[in-house]
Amino acid sequence: MTPMPLHQRAYIGGEDIRIVIGMGAVIFSDVHADAAALAEFRACIRQPFFTERFGPVDLIINLGDLLHRGDHPEEVLTAVHDLSREYRLVSLLGNHDHAFLNGIPVTGSDAGSLYRHERIRNSPLLSIFTGMPMEYFMHGMLFVHGGPMDLDGPTLRMKCWQRLGRVAGDSFAGYYYTPGMAFSVLRERGLLHLCCGHQHTSLCCRNHPAGIRTFNLDYVTVPGSSGPGSSRLEVATVPLDMPTILRLGACSGPRPEFAFTDFTAFSYLRIA
Repeated sequence: MTPMPLHQRAYIGGEDIRIVIGMGAVIFSDVHADAAALAEFRACIRQPFFTERFGPVDLIINLGDLLHRGDHPEEVLTAVHDLSREYRLVSLLGNHDHAFLNGIPVTGSDAGSLYRHERIRNSPLLSIFTGMPMEYFMHGMLFVHGGPMDLDGPTLRMKCWQRLGRVAGDSFAGYYYTPGMAFSVLRERGLLHLCCGHQHTSLCCRNHPAGIRTFNLDYVTVPGSSGPGSSRLEVATVPLDMPTILRLGACSGPRPEFAFTDFTAFSYLRIA
């Protein structure tokens, strides 16, 4: 196997920036109390083919929304606590986590889900949310559930409630920011890339010298991932050679999605 490079050089705005590379990070978002999908994710990253294809997992980043909508919040929180004992884990606050903790009503949960969430209202498992931040950054990449904007005002303007869109402005679902606004914030903070979740669909935008362009995600099957005892894993890889917005789909439902990055490239992953 070719050794992983210790650094890469990126040319951003005419400047030669050295990015130190030292780890592989797995990222997931929007589990929404779906214990089965989270179990599939955990099983996948433990498979030998995963390490052979992507390298060791040094860090797991949870972009938020562990709660609401699904029926197994207790099992999901238990699994996340277990992950924190197996791996270095960074967890960020999602808007549904924030809503649950603060008693804010949101749509999308049926009566069964609401009942099971109320049963954990005083659970020690909720300690995972104590002091949980809304953002994290490393190697030039900003991780956040919703968006990067520092805004004053109501709850829906908080970073965990922000949403990526074509037109900026407030809405009943959260404040919308545009890719151009996000790239401006990244540049001001000396960062290159944004990784977010929240909207349940994968999307990639790259800031080319000629303008912002959407990157087409072409998925292929990871070799060795469809043998006995494992689900087929599909991957679409994006080189991190220019400023990029990387939005993840949900790690829930019948096709859980997540990602892996060594900070030279970013691989969107989905379990088929």
